[in-house]
Amino acid sequence: MRLSERICRMTAAMFAVIMSIFGTAATCGRITRIVSNGEGSAAAHLSMTNLTAASDIDVIASSKPSSDTDVDTDTNSDSDTGTDSETVSDIDRTGEKTYLVTETMYRESNMTCGNFYVKNATDISLDLNGYLAADLPFEKEETSLPQVLIVHTHATESYMDSDLGYYYESYDPSNDDDERNVVRVGDEICASLKEHGITALHCRKHHNEPSYLGAYDCCAESINEYLAQYPSLKIVLDIHRDSIMTDDGERIKPTFEYGGEKAAQIMIMCGNDNNGYYDFPNWQQNMSLAVKIQSIAETNYPGMTRPLSFGNFMYNMNLAPGSLLIEIGTDANTLDEAVLSGKLLGSVVAQVLEK
Repeated sequence: MRLSERICRMTAAMFAVIMSIFGTAATCGRITRIVSNGEGSAAAHLSMTNLTAASDIDVIASSKPSSDTDVDTDTNSDSDTGTDSETVSDIDRTGEKTYLVTETMYRESNMTCGNFYVKNATDISLDLNGYLAADLPFEKEETSLPQVLIVHTHATESYMDSDLGYYYESYDPSNDDDERNVVRVGDEICASLKEHGITALHCRKHHNEPSYLGAYDCCAESINEYLAQYPSLKIVLDIHRDSIMTDDGERIKPTFEYGGEKAAQIMIMCGNDNNGYYDFPNWQQNMSLAVKIQSIAETNYPGMTRPLSFGNFMYNMNLAPGSLLIEIGTDANTLDEAVLSGKLLGSVVAQVLEK
């Protein structure tokens, strides 16, 4: 080999070693910044070329940034970004504001009955004890036929992945992934009902896609199809996720505790047709179901329910005598908190049917 060629190859090799050293230093510097700033598995967003596994790093959690604080870190919440595949290099939150998440237990109401609360937004005088004592037009049957239908008018409503105490201004509380939105909560309700010997059907259709406009009409079509195909259905629950935000961007997170774990409070919504505006003659049967669920939930799992919301609305509750809309937590709750509430709700609905 000629001397000049040998010199060129040696020079190239030395250059490669130097670049490798600088590249490794840059990568280690990036990992150190994330760990010192970040949450439990923030490093998991690193591309696999930089890190073999999140568990390879001992992460030390830092204090949570306060409202409106500019931070340069990355959360482990993919729902904030809208995708599951983005790496840290894809997300630049430098200078992005954060806002507070405030945790509370909702009890504000204008009516009480025994151990539960009701917020009556109408001028109708409610006999809550009467509704609680009234017989339902159905009861549990010893059959493998479906008795409960779970639907989602707004299936893409989703939750936070982590309990951080804050959220980024770019946070988008919607997700097409059914493992991370209210459809996942519906799965848990159905599984819980099955454990109690009750077959439930789960309509997983995204009625709000491609547009929220007409979502309730689209959902009504699905409900009617199921009711026609399965006459054994008695209860139809439209499972949603609520959102509560203050004027300064603070999000409210309603929780209660069960078995040492936090769970999302639920809010049952029941409409009426007292003025004859809707084709909704059986609304009082729905109200009887609503207060029974509310009462048993509070008996078995104190704090589980926000005040029952009674108002001048329908939301497809006219389609079956056991129809309710139930909000499971808000967009400030975590998915795990909502899933736990779904499990408990299934148990409560089963007990209502059994009684």
